[in-house]
Amino acid sequence: MLKLYHDNDADLMFLKDKKIAIIGYGIQGRGQALNLRDSGLNVIVSEMADTPNYKKAIEDGFKPVDASTAAKEGDVIQILTQDHVQAAVYKQSIKKHLEKGKSLVFSHGFNIHFKQIVPPPDVDVWMIAPKGPGALVRSQYQEGKGVPCLVAIYQDATGNALKTALAYAKGLGGTRAGVIETTFKEETETDLFGEQTVLCGGVSELVKAGYETLVEAGYQPEIAYFECLHELKLITDLIYQYGIIGMRQRVSDTAEYGDYTRGPRIIGAKAKKEMQKILKEVQSGKFAREWIRENKNGRLNFNKFREDSKNHPIEKVGEKLRNMMPWMKH
Repeated sequence: MLKLYHDNDADLMFLKDKKIAIIGYGIQGRGQALNLRDSGLNVIVSEMADTPNYKKAIEDGFKPVDASTAAKEGDVIQILTQDHVQAAVYKQSIKKHLEKGKSLVFSHGFNIHFKQIVPPPDVDVWMIAPKGPGALVRSQYQEGKGVPCLVAIYQDATGNALKTALAYAKGLGGTRAGVIETTFKEETETDLFGEQTVLCGGVSELVKAGYETLVEAGYQPEIAYFECLHELKLITDLIYQYGIIGMRQRVSDTAEYGDYTRGPRIIGAKAKKEMQKILKEVQSGKFAREWIRENKNGRLNFNKFREDSKNHPIEKVGEKLRNMMPWMKH
């Protein structure tokens, strides 16, 4: 049964006398740090010296320190570095400073769920995961609104882990929109599955396959790009705002009929069967082990995939066409 928390369920007093250490001042780290500070909470930031993010933290009024110092001073330690470096940061800079009663915090459960980080039993371990990028977390807060969040408690050593987590979510503005209770297992496995089969892996391969089919049939690459990639934003924006039914109500009847009759021929039983296999790979830890091994071995496959993707014809055509669209330039 869904457990949903709002402003009335959270009290910032549970963080009043605590120092919050944000490890990593990337897009998500910046959004969270600024919102927490503007909510009247005591925030320190850790970032690597002489990096763009370090300079940005100084511009934002923080005095960034190294991860070890932040972990030593922090009562609540939020790790917002990328997944593949979190375990190393934890072992090198955080573990030795995890005193009894502190909170170890995440916005994604990968390293806890797959036991790359094994915290001591006398600290709270919880997650607040905003369901939006850090820039949106920040802009919604500034508008007096909030981005929905997930909350998960992995370890409740103090008996106040949920109350502290909800206070943190309130500091972000998340309780204004609503905070849904989940588990580290559920958040991690659904997140990885969604990325691999739909949001990144599924969509990018679908786009490339459509583009290649049109070009191989003799159509102009530029026209194929517009029809299979460029206009995708229109559809995803409509789905994002109105749901799938709402999108169908806002496209042509021709497009809607084609959706009903041809879509299942592309993403049918075979695709769903493969999705089920991928989900099992996520659940069993097979993907996690593969990704951890890839990073330990110097990312040879990852780097090759990245380089090959850059050389796909759709990228060359897209670069040329995007130069015709000044509204895309920042």
